[in-house]
Amino acid sequence: MTEVTPKASKTPEASEAPKASEGRDVRDVRNAPEALGKPDDLTEKPAIASHKPPAAPHKPSAAPGALLPREEGDKLTARLEHAVVGFVDGPRDAVEEADAVLQELAARLTDAVQSRRRTLRGSWQPAAPAEGTSAEPAATPDTEQLRLALRDYRELTERLLHI
Repeated sequence: MTEVTPKASKTPEASEAPKASEGRDVRDVRNAPEALGKPDDLTEKPAIASHKPPAAPHKPSAAPGALLPREEGDKLTARLEHAVVGFVDGPRDAVEEADAVLQELAARLTDAVQSRRRTLRGSWQPAAPAEGTSAEPAATPDTEQLRLALRDYRELTERLLHI
């Protein structure tokens, strides 16, 4: 019988440097971050471009399902920013302006929600005949119309809860 002897390990000792033909070992990568494509100084910030960004594409006047048109929201936002900026020169005037902006926003949102509710009610509630007419009451909505109305109520309520 022949004896099998284990072959000597070919791993380099900790003090040995890797040979050019072997490439880098793990110790080299840890000591040379550029080998991984990372900058030496991780706190370095990227350069900021000095040119203007391209113009934004035309935005619709309101996002789908928005309660207020975008222009109205932008005007209220500008008024609030004006109040914040003016605080140093006139703190009381700034707070009064912010109060007025909030009051106007609340009133517009209330009007928008009431209008949306009237529209939703009209989609499932039969219209009452006008007084003094002998018109028949409108047909009762089918289950599909009621399902759609319920979906719309739920979506609107959830949006209002998550503003």
